Formats: sequence, structure tokens, C-alpha cells
Amino acid sequence: MLACLDVDYRDDVTVAACVLFRDWADRVEASHVVDRGPPAAPYEPGQFYRRELPHLLRVLSAVKKPLEALIVDGYVWLGEDKPGLGAHLHEALSRTVPVIGVAKTAYVTTGPALPVLRGQSLRPLFVTAVGLGTETAAEYVRRMHGPSRIPTLLNRVDRLCRES
Repeated sequence: MLACLDVDYRDDVTVAACVLFRDWADRVEASHVVDRGPPAAPYEPGQFYRRELPHLLRVLSAVKKPLEALIVDGYVWLGEDKPGLGAHLHEALSRTVPVIGVAKTAYVTTGPALPVLRGQSLRPLFVTAVGLGTETAAEYVRRMHGPSRIPTLLNRVDRLCRES
């Protein structure tokens, strides 16, 4: 099973969602999990993962099927040997599941991200990975369903977080 993950922060609750699917080209999810948890920790510059990681781990704890890969909204690596959210998630899962980061904006440092163009968009997504090659991860993101820049199931997990 493959999974897309996202988190939405509100004053009184943090909503984490996980959309599960079987193949990179799937148009619809196999299932999903939503977790409504306590408010997120305050944002600390350079420590974004501390805010989001506990919520991702909580929603993942409800997934009972084995996972082949995870896709997070953000970066796995912020630069050479500088871990981002995805790298911290990979470590928290004892390096057992590859993590692909898909970011919508370029990070200020020149890191290991590969730009991926989808649909007719001239603005790339920025893909990073741990547990598999970045080129392979970029190809998986290219193959994901949807005619636009953002793959269908990444849009789905984002909507689940915001609407739950």
C-alpha cells in the first residue's frame, strides 16, 4: 500500500490525514484515515518537523496494512545532509518505509531536490526522497494520476485535512 500524508493546523485542533492507494497511477483511494489531535506545537524556525511529525505518526498508527512508500507535503532533505520532515519521519519509522517529499515551492538552499513538471504547468514540484533514489521518486510522482501540477491523491489528502 502507498500513502499520501498531510496535516492542517487550527487553533483548537490539528488534523492529520492519510490517503491509501495501491498503484502510483491510481485515480481513487483505497481508503483513508483522519486523526483529530491536540493543537500543534508552536513553529520553531528550522524545526518544522517537530510541529508536524507527532501528528503524522499518530495517523500512521491507525494504518494496519504494510506500507511500500509514503508521500509527504514538504521536503525530505533541505540540503546536503540537512534533514527535513521526510527524513525525520523515515528515522521515526526505523528506516523501514521509503519517504518521498513533494514540495510546491523551492527551498532557499540548493539541495538534492529534482524539479518535476506535470500536466501543462510551467511550475515544477520539487521532489526529494529517502529509502529510494530521488530519480525513482520523481518518476513515481510524474506517474501519479491527474492532469494538473498537483496529483489527484495529494489534492485529496489536502482536502481531507482542511475539511475534517
